[in-house]
Amino acid sequence: MATASQIKALIKSHYSNDFDRFDTVSLQLASHEAKSGHQSLALDIKKLVDTSKQSRFEQNIGKETNVYFQKNTVDDLVFHCRPHQKLTELILPEDHKQKIEKILNEYFHQEKLKKHGLENRRKILLSGKPGTGKTMTASVIASELGLPLYIIQIDKMITRYMGETSTKLRHIFKLIEAQRGVYFFDEFDSIGADRARENEVGEMRRVLNTFLQFLEGDSSNSLIMTATNNIQLLDKALFRRFDDIIYYDLPSEQEIIKLFKNNLKMFNVRFNIENIVDEAVGLSHADIVRLTRDAIKESIISDKRTISKDLLIQSIVNIKKSYGRINTKGCDKN
Repeated sequence: MATASQIKALIKSHYSNDFDRFDTVSLQLASHEAKSGHQSLALDIKKLVDTSKQSRFEQNIGKETNVYFQKNTVDDLVFHCRPHQKLTELILPEDHKQKIEKILNEYFHQEKLKKHGLENRRKILLSGKPGTGKTMTASVIASELGLPLYIIQIDKMITRYMGETSTKLRHIFKLIEAQRGVYFFDEFDSIGADRARENEVGEMRRVLNTFLQFLEGDSSNSLIMTATNNIQLLDKALFRRFDDIIYYDLPSEQEIIKLFKNNLKMFNVRFNIENIVDEAVGLSHADIVRLTRDAIKESIISDKRTISKDLLIQSIVNIKKSYGRINTKGCDKN
């Protein structure tokens, strides 16, 4: 049953010709009905909204007033590409891969799920230390689904002018509706920080409220993925808006071995990779990819045909030095 405030919001948005607000409230009603067990009604409401959106979209093709075709409104906020990474390239724990496979499988069977009033997993939160595979996961999912990857430039989206950040968010969610793809919000704690924190300013609270409304009302065919290195900073209201949360950590010893072997498979390695695992413990997935590439480039430049153990160890030492994690005697501070 619609609340009084929702009925008033529907009437107001209708007479104001605020189609976006009308769509948002309608989808909130659909979500409420679905949670109340009225799956058929919820599905009918969503179909009506989708049909209306498509009709408006077709009527406004080429019109300058339509934000879908005003590329300059989002060009500076979004970087897009067509990734080619495959799921086999992801070196993660098995339970992580199972979650990713479930996201892919539900996407491919979304029509079957809709017939039963259910939706595929589309809103995913990734959490973990830098370099542990969050961005790579978004790239792999986009590649496996044959969709473009849109990376939201959050640093360009946030401004000091009141209301401007929320307006930019609106443009992005319009793009999410108009263009199917995988949309990746990195460093998400920049806009998703806990509203109860003492140092949170009022404007960022409004931005988070806006994001929550858009996320709740989104019924597109796109996937929305967010990533954070500091999940403890996120507002608790966010968690129930996501269909799944995946936690990332530094690679285990077995994952370190796989990372080395994957990145060195085109080169002649004449030693047992297991012998350098201890030196690499504590590095991230990205660190290991970086240091193997450094070793490969050094080998190519010096006209060597093999990757030696000493060369890889020196690359490990160099990358740890860059983080200040090795002292002058060559011993790990940690």
